[in-house]
Amino acid sequence: MHHRSCRILASTLLLAAAAPALSHNVWVYPSATVATVGDWITVDAAASNDLFYFNHRALPLDTLQITAPDGARLAPQSPHSGHFRSSFDLALEQKGSYRIALVNEGLFASWKEGDAVRRWRGSSADFAAQVPKDATELLVTQNSNRIETFVTAGAPDTAALVPSGRGIELKPITHPNDLYAGETARFVLLVDGQPAPDLALTVTPGGTRYRDQLGEVALTTDAEGAFSVTWEAPGMYWLHAELQDQKEVRPPATARRMAYAATLEVLAP
Repeated sequence: MHHRSCRILASTLLLAAAAPALSHNVWVYPSATVATVGDWITVDAAASNDLFYFNHRALPLDTLQITAPDGARLAPQSPHSGHFRSSFDLALEQKGSYRIALVNEGLFASWKEGDAVRRWRGSSADFAAQVPKDATELLVTQNSNRIETFVTAGAPDTAALVPSGRGIELKPITHPNDLYAGETARFVLLVDGQPAPDLALTVTPGGTRYRDQLGEVALTTDAEGAFSVTWEAPGMYWLHAELQDQKEVRPPATARRMAYAATLEVLAP
């Protein structure tokens, strides 16, 4: 299998020209990604102008999904939403890896009634009851957004990391809690459960507030949806991918708009 790869060098982070920044970054940020059974972590969720710095708004927690190593869904402890960030605690009572994600899915429809444009947003279950079957100039967009991170207590495993088959998802070849500076990590990006070839993504180290250049590195998945990154600097990184097209949409959608963001920690060797 051929993988396009990129080396993230300290000198590159300082010298490379920064790509245009998104208006706001969205992320979940754990206080630790590697722990022992019985530990607690705190997780923050925010949208910001600078990576992992609270300066725009909190992300709501109503779509939060915490998957335990045994596959069970867990409830957050002490959830709170302020102006700049939402936070919650999680007790790591099981050995293995946890998947922590904000997942937003739904449909957006627009159509014409005479000269007026009507719009609707909701779930696929409500679509038939809310949108006329004979709507004129009907456009239905499948929306899917996933913002996630991964935490492991003890030895890492992958039971909680099984893809849902919806939207853009990260399928690990290298475990996302087994990342070390100087080593190469391999991943696959999926779209609705299938490998996504030629999908553009970026990897950006945190701390953008404290340097002139973003240090963003652009990558593209290969024919099998895979890509690789060799990390030379420890720290927190933000992986981001977007897709907007009209291919292989789920009925009744006629287009799809998807986004994915993951917070990954690279440890010192």
